[in-house]
Amino acid sequence: MTVLNITFCCTNTAPEPWLAGLHAALPQAEVAVWQPGAAQADYAVVWQPPQQFFDEQPQLKGIFNIGAGVDALLKLRLPPQAVVVRLEDAGMAVQMAEYVCQAVIRHFRDLEAYATDMRAGHWTYYKPRQRSDFPVGVMGLGVLGARVAQALAHFEFPVNGWSRTPKLLDGVRGFNGAAQLDAFLAASRVLVNLLPLTPDTTNILNRERLSRLQPGGYVINVARGAHLVDDDLLALLDSGHLAGATLDVFRTEPLPADHPFWREPRIILTPHTSARTLREDSIAQIASKMAAIERGEPVAGLVDVGLGY
Repeated sequence: MTVLNITFCCTNTAPEPWLAGLHAALPQAEVAVWQPGAAQADYAVVWQPPQQFFDEQPQLKGIFNIGAGVDALLKLRLPPQAVVVRLEDAGMAVQMAEYVCQAVIRHFRDLEAYATDMRAGHWTYYKPRQRSDFPVGVMGLGVLGARVAQALAHFEFPVNGWSRTPKLLDGVRGFNGAAQLDAFLAASRVLVNLLPLTPDTTNILNRERLSRLQPGGYVINVARGAHLVDDDLLALLDSGHLAGATLDVFRTEPLPADHPFWREPRIILTPHTSARTLREDSIAQIASKMAAIERGEPVAGLVDVGLGY
């Protein structure tokens, strides 16, 4: 069997567990951490690699990104013959569904208000609200978005879904394309963003679009910080059109200490932790796809570089 050469170039990631896992999953492979001037490899496992990496590895057959988002990777000059493969799930979909469902339910059930009252020593009750008054719109119906939308439907919220092309999901009212975006927003009170970041979706959560949400709207951004225009969100909170937001991603990470989001009590912040890469699941998926490519078989999760996802 041909020996595969795999190079690992992942910023801020301890390489040893990944190398051990890839060795175990692909015993016939040679796996090494990339260093400038390293030998040529067949496949690359990457996260935020420098341009020098690709300049020195022009012969790569495949590039495996250890995250769902490939926007940072696609800003680089990549070997034209290499396929780019993203993780489709690798344990992230259930994490994302957990995170979004808790954010929706925390808002819907007034749990943040109860927590604030209890810390202040106040024993209070809020009037229960109707799920029918809280339709949730999910932007982006890929692997993660579809799992989120169906999880929300399980809790009997009305769920709308918007995607670039038509998608059919049980329990989800579908909208697609630019022509149906305004109708999707108007049908939603809670908005969950799970879109890929592309030139077309940068700043998509702006004042114009967020104003189309139903009054008392709520925004949950778990995709990329550059989707959201920060000042527009704050202005709509101040106007009362939006009731609050849960944000897991930001334009600059870590979030700068002087950013106004820190001081806004109607915004719940988390440090880009809604869905973390699970190493064992990721390694199994990467190894399986490398083997399939070597056999000449099609693999799922191929990135369309032209579309950006």
